[in-house]
Amino acid sequence: MIGSYQACAELLEEADYISIVTHLRPDADAIGSTVALGRALELIGKKVTMHVGQNHPVPRTFLTIPGADRVREAHELPTDQDLIVTVDCGSLDRTGAISGYLHSRLDDLLVIDHHASNTGFGSTNLIDHTESTTVILRDLIELLGVRLDKPMAHALYAGLMTDTGSFRWGSPRMHELAAELMEHGLDTRQIAVDLLDATSTADVQMIGRVLSGLQVRETGNHRAAILIADVETISGHSHAAVEALIDFVRALEGTDIGAVFKEQVPGRWAVSLRSSSLDVSQIAVRQGGGGHVPAAGYTTFGTREKIVSEFLDVLGETP
Repeated sequence: MIGSYQACAELLEEADYISIVTHLRPDADAIGSTVALGRALELIGKKVTMHVGQNHPVPRTFLTIPGADRVREAHELPTDQDLIVTVDCGSLDRTGAISGYLHSRLDDLLVIDHHASNTGFGSTNLIDHTESTTVILRDLIELLGVRLDKPMAHALYAGLMTDTGSFRWGSPRMHELAAELMEHGLDTRQIAVDLLDATSTADVQMIGRVLSGLQVRETGNHRAAILIADVETISGHSHAAVEALIDFVRALEGTDIGAVFKEQVPGRWAVSLRSSSLDVSQIAVRQGGGGHVPAAGYTTFGTREKIVSEFLDVLGETP
């Protein structure tokens, strides 16, 4: 762990106006962390704004998390806040369009994150390698003297459930925390439907088109299952459906790593990596990204052939 929970709580208590920033292309842990922390801070009298550094709004899927509609896309932040907090951002570049602004405000930056690849980029850092950033925030909210309510519990549960693959990996603590959060009257079945299961006919057809192009490639001592989802194919489809593509190659028989290349705009790709036997965070870090041992990602640029070739070159050098 990097940093101190107590020091982090004291810094939050000293500030009057706090801006919270999460990573571009946010997932449920990013949004859940943002709104849970934002609500807790407002309950102790702080002025709070919440932001994501991208041009497009938070995906509709995540608007089922209470308070998510207050997370605004932005390129810069208000200039009169006392403190800026990033949540679930493994590196400064993951703050997207806000990264340049944050670089000029590093003295006022508190980083709260759980990614193993994060070495700390703020003046104060709280980096604990737990299942999700919402796990960190559960303990931090308690230190702030805030009693959990149903909206906060919903937000914390959303991040915990999704970042553990619906509780398929993690420590016993994740089950204990899930039980605690459920005591606040959460409809956990509906949360799972909202975040993981809801889809449309068009989304299923898109998934079929992407899966039809599945590649299995060998390099070094490894075999990779690769999906390529270009911008023309995935444009207009739900965030949940696009992100679900990785589940089809996460543990494909006869392979030891799955990779999905998702084109955000022509020539710019977000890459998701999953493995049950390799430390994919090492591969992602070499490509300028980061993440966890079983799940990581990075951003890259170029043609289909170039991005796949670069990935295979790095994978081939991995023990």
